[in-house]
Amino acid sequence: MYSLLSDFIDYIEIEKGLSQNTINAYRNDISSFIDYCGEEEVKNITRLHISSYIMFLHEENISPSSISRKVSSLKSFFKWACANEYILSNPISSIETAKLPKHLPKVLSLKEINTLFSFKLPIYERIIIELLYSCGLRVSEMCSLNINNINMKNKHLIILGKGSKERIVPFGQSAYDCIELYLKERDYILSKANLSTSAFVIRENGEKITRQDVYRLVHKLGKLLNRDISPHTLRHTFATHLLENGADLRVVQELLGHSDVSTTQLYTHITKKRLKEIYFKVNNT
Repeated sequence: MYSLLSDFIDYIEIEKGLSQNTINAYRNDISSFIDYCGEEEVKNITRLHISSYIMFLHEENISPSSISRKVSSLKSFFKWACANEYILSNPISSIETAKLPKHLPKVLSLKEINTLFSFKLPIYERIIIELLYSCGLRVSEMCSLNINNINMKNKHLIILGKGSKERIVPFGQSAYDCIELYLKERDYILSKANLSTSAFVIRENGEKITRQDVYRLVHKLGKLLNRDISPHTLRHTFATHLLENGADLRVVQELLGHSDVSTTQLYTHITKKRLKEIYFKVNNT
């Protein structure tokens, strides 16, 4: 089945244009199933093989969200294999996974955001926080941001999001000032190290930042706030604060790069929850 997996990976990479992180996730998920099946040929895979594999994942205490993702990857793989006549029927088509409850994402209050931005941070760290919160970027989007994606004249970023979809994200005066300062520091770092790179956000040694760099920084700052936060917390906060201040749901959808507005609608539950909390707090005093 590994040769077939290789063809499938080529398909999602070349024809579907998926990101490298998504491709790696597909490869890992499907490889895990192939390893479980051993030497079994794809044409002999049945519903029983897949049901047995899902039961095995549960027994291994794999989280429900990870199981759901693995099954979703297998569904895409077998759908493609069936469409390309590698198999006569789709063995996974009738298998359904339990729907996962939608947990409300953690967000920071405006007071916490103001505290976060009051910390005296090196400009290298400040630009990371600024892009995550002020522009609502995903970690992968920020790490892959290039210098020519910054339009200072029109105050916007050109972001290549999931599925290689391009979007325009505007930024305000605070972000503009931060970017302007950072660009000077970036030029100094590259000149001092005699380096050249198209990457926008770089380390203090001139190397391109990694996802791990960003996670470590945000986790460190979260400790100062006494909060366990991730880079995605700042993206969630960006969306929530926009909606709380009257932004249209469709506009927020475009800014976040969500392909489906139902994903963005999750944030409306956060704002409603906060309204209830404020209401009961006021009426119980």
